[in-house]
Amino acid sequence: MTAAAPTPASTTGVVDLDALTADDLRARGTAKWSRYPADVIPLWVAEMDFPTAPVVLDAVRRALDRESLGYPLDAQRSGVADALAGWYEREHGWALDPARIVLVPNVVKGVGLALETVCADAPVVIPTPAYMPFFDVVHLRGLDHVPVPMVRAGDGAGAPWSLDLPGIDAALAAGARTVILCQPHNPLGHVHTREELLGLADVVERHGARVVSDEIHAPLVLEGRHLPYAALSAATARHTVTVVSASKAWNVPGLTCAQLVTSNDDDQEAFSRLPHEKLIGVGTLGIAANVAAYEDGGPWMAQVRERLDANRLLVAEAVASWPGVEHRTNEATYLAWLDLTGLGLDEEPAAWLLREARVALNDGVPFGAPAHRFARLNYATTAPLLDEALTRIGRAVARRG
Repeated sequence: MTAAAPTPASTTGVVDLDALTADDLRARGTAKWSRYPADVIPLWVAEMDFPTAPVVLDAVRRALDRESLGYPLDAQRSGVADALAGWYEREHGWALDPARIVLVPNVVKGVGLALETVCADAPVVIPTPAYMPFFDVVHLRGLDHVPVPMVRAGDGAGAPWSLDLPGIDAALAAGARTVILCQPHNPLGHVHTREELLGLADVVERHGARVVSDEIHAPLVLEGRHLPYAALSAATARHTVTVVSASKAWNVPGLTCAQLVTSNDDDQEAFSRLPHEKLIGVGTLGIAANVAAYEDGGPWMAQVRERLDANRLLVAEAVASWPGVEHRTNEATYLAWLDLTGLGLDEEPAAWLLREARVALNDGVPFGAPAHRFARLNYATTAPLLDEALTRIGRAVARRG
């Protein structure tokens, strides 16, 4: 799929999503394109290979021009709170209170602060596979995690994923008191349904537990609708802390700024008492980028979603032609979860693909998956690079067969 010729970014925000070459991407000097040799196509860490949203670049440049390099303002005085509230109401129908937003450096830090500040000193349920840092953020606080694998709502690789509500119920009954919810789900690309989320709420309420909801991928829903968990009911508002950021969807993880959103008075009071040291790390340029993304980044995001929608279908079509590999087509995010069990590998699939296809994916084991079976593929890349990567993988799989 080749993007149309770009029109002026100053009026539409449209960019040529195929503009950047491999050399351009390596010149960024960031993790994704710096780890591997030049003959490897990196489809691993969650960076996108698209030009940055012009409105975000302009906002960061303006901040630099006025030398906005000192200590940052809080969520309310910096404009982040109003910008995020406006985005959530327009996009997701949640009229969140700007006064209940706290700035944190990144989503992982926000999850950790929620565990420390309002959650019980007890084991934490993590539906698996899970975003890798969740395990560390739990363990670094001296807590145990309880893995509860996601389940299929039907038979076969095409069946939708679902939370294992009986499994979560059992874990909470055994003493766990917090559930970390990643929605939309990374790495499964699953959009949790209203039925799932309300079922989770019933389980959590029954045990007097809490939910920390990481909703960083909310702008990247490609099929269905994102439902903010805290907005579903009075019960979910009472037992939830939500953490979000523009960093993933607008591809600015190097500009530190995320938002922790409370949805009840007790939690807001608890976070208002945090010492300043707990919140250090938010950057002024990250603030500028987040405000611009939430206020004016919609056209760029719509264009990116259209491309990701096409790319997810290309990945699904390619995987369907690879004997021994299975995949449920993504409903959200740009991170595809591949099941390579049928290849019968005695090593991690990512290591095998790096050697045999010269394509770099993420290993499945750090996500809590069984060894030698799974890998995560990042398809937020240009049409030529994605086509070449899928071709290489297909050839390696064919040779294996």
